[in-house]
Amino acid sequence: MSRDSSAEGSAASWNYSPRRAPRWNRKRGVVSFSGTMPTLRFLPFSILLGVVGILCVGLTGFWCYHWRGGFGWDGTARMFNWHPVFMVTGMVVLYGAAALVYRLPLSRRGSKLPWKLLHAALALVAFLLAVLGLVAVFSYHKTRTIANMYSLHSWVGLTAVVLFSCQWLMGFSTFLLPWAPTWLRGLYKPIHVFFGCAIFMLAIAASISGINEKLFFSLNNATVLYSSLPPEAWFANTLGLLIVVLGWMVLWALSKPAWKRPELDSPEAQQPLLEEDK
Repeated sequence: MSRDSSAEGSAASWNYSPRRAPRWNRKRGVVSFSGTMPTLRFLPFSILLGVVGILCVGLTGFWCYHWRGGFGWDGTARMFNWHPVFMVTGMVVLYGAAALVYRLPLSRRGSKLPWKLLHAALALVAFLLAVLGLVAVFSYHKTRTIANMYSLHSWVGLTAVVLFSCQWLMGFSTFLLPWAPTWLRGLYKPIHVFFGCAIFMLAIAASISGINEKLFFSLNNATVLYSSLPPEAWFANTLGLLIVVLGWMVLWALSKPAWKRPELDSPEAQQPLLEEDK
């Protein structure tokens, strides 16, 4: 085989544009796919999505460092600044990455188990960051004797984190532990997918409402009011729009049937984590 043909073969999974009809190999849950795919290629889209995600995290950190006084873990406002960084990183960026694991071209070949583990690991890291974000904000409120859980932002945000924890536990116990029969996994899967998207939308709503709330509180008594759109307001509003764009991109990718990993009916394709090979 020539070098050119080898390069073309290695790029085919990322291009998602082969010409032949799909082929299915049901041995040990291995999928070989060569069907017609959408015109928009996955690799450029995934790179763009990664850039947007990095920008969301970076701009959140820059906002808190440049305008809000930096970071600390001492109960002051600098401790509060970890809250938006952890929440955007975990509940938006990493959560979105976890949701798109099964859209990766490499996930279409071989066992599904490693991708289940990656999906669960990314979601777990996202949840741990969300917990740290909650610790940061509640500790700050306790130090400053500020009331908790009175704003719509706090209600939406805490609802998203609680539902996310339930989502992770249910997904782990159903898809990675061997007790659940195949019919139960098939029954729960669409519920898991629906709540995954719903919780992600809640996280987006909590993020942009939190940015807006922080601007109202921080610029309300300042020399330059929020209503006059100072540079910080422009920056934070743009950050909020970028988070919305990231959410749209993730949901759009999830909605494309051609980018989904083909499912098999064989039990091997749904092998849980602790089940031994027979």
